[in-house]
Amino acid sequence: MEESWVNSAERVGADLHLELSGPGGRRAALIRALREAVRGGRLAPGTRLPPYRSLAADLGVARNTVADAYAELVAEGWLTARQGSGTRVADRAEPLRHAVRRPVEAPPHARGARHDLRQGTPDASAFPRAAWLASYRRALQQAPDEVFGPGDPAGRRELREALTEYLARARGVRTEPDRIVICSGFAHALRLLFGQGGGGALCGPLAVEAYGLRFHRELLAAAGARTVPLPLDEEGARVDLLGRERGVLLTPAHQFPTGGPLHASRRAAVIDWARARGSVVLEDDYDGEFRYDRKPVGALQGLDPEHVIHLGSVSKSLSPALRLGWMVLPERYVGDVLAAKGDREAWASVPDQLGLADLIVSGAYDRHVRRMRQRYRGRRDLLVAALAEHAPRVGVTGVAAGLHAVLRLPSGTERATVEAAVRRGIALDGLAGFRHPETDMTAHDGLVVGYATPSESAYGAALDALLGVLP
Repeated sequence: MEESWVNSAERVGADLHLELSGPGGRRAALIRALREAVRGGRLAPGTRLPPYRSLAADLGVARNTVADAYAELVAEGWLTARQGSGTRVADRAEPLRHAVRRPVEAPPHARGARHDLRQGTPDASAFPRAAWLASYRRALQQAPDEVFGPGDPAGRRELREALTEYLARARGVRTEPDRIVICSGFAHALRLLFGQGGGGALCGPLAVEAYGLRFHRELLAAAGARTVPLPLDEEGARVDLLGRERGVLLTPAHQFPTGGPLHASRRAAVIDWARARGSVVLEDDYDGEFRYDRKPVGALQGLDPEHVIHLGSVSKSLSPALRLGWMVLPERYVGDVLAAKGDREAWASVPDQLGLADLIVSGAYDRHVRRMRQRYRGRRDLLVAALAEHAPRVGVTGVAAGLHAVLRLPSGTERATVEAAVRRGIALDGLAGFRHPETDMTAHDGLVVGYATPSESAYGAALDALLGVLP
């Protein structure tokens, strides 16, 4: 642990104690220390910070380290920087003790948690409010009156056309607007495809990966679709074990939750199986845009649009609060899915559909995804580096991608580690909760850590707390 004192007449003429500690190097430590000084009230709103050179000299760090830390905190809204006025604490950076608003109540499974590392959600503080507001306003101003009447069960054509172009460019999907149906998310898509209690466009048995979301398995069971687990190895799902199933549900770009992509030979093999059997592949492309070590692997749907249903949403790229998703369907399923939606189905909000279409067409969606890709990559890199330094017995599985990581734990330690996390106020998931109950795969101990979930200002403390409970 390193400690330094800052004494600068540029500030208020008083000493400021900054404790530079924790993972990530001096830049990350300085950012955390300054945030804590603002949050705790030691740096009041409007306080002028020392120039780069003097603070760097006081702390014994490089000038660029201070400049980068200031720039990051300006971008996050903690500080402001104006020519001639220097760098100051932002007026809106209210010390915690002055806050009078009631805290937002956490979901039941996260109540009592100080650090939220649950998988499945992006950084809510990073939602592109200004870009969304501009697109939403523009879309409403240009919308014809009929937008506010009964809509098309397939969804607004403006959005389906925008998705046709975007998915082709970003994910290698081959489709046309008339084969896209807008829904309110992945779970809604499954309900439409399999029906309520059966009777949908698809039926079971359905092969699924041995690790996945229990909620999805329960939803399929409620629709009368039996699920058959496929083992996983370092090349993804064992599609060579597929038999007489009617279909298979895969996460080929980034297996959820273990993190590996489906190997190229297996991508080809599952397409061959679907063609030979007249079956269908359901492709859950839940975080396909977020690959950090290379260009994202293209969608499986591009290999055979007539045997793959491509499913996506904005729950990872923008927010799960926007209930917007899509199904890219083989032609033979379009009519059945539209019939399942019906003339008065609870569709995704039409104004939201128009807002998303404008966000995509304007390029703001791409810019947001690129920005978040860089942010999440930095968080994952910080997690990996911290584990290597402070918890070398814990490894990270899978490729550098997505919004979560699976930490492989020493055998027999998962339950105790999860319990220790709960006691420390950390919300996260153990790997065992994602395992199909009928799989005969060897169970591995692990944690599923959502490094995208905390805000930028909260991630450092959450990571420190996590390191404190690992074996």
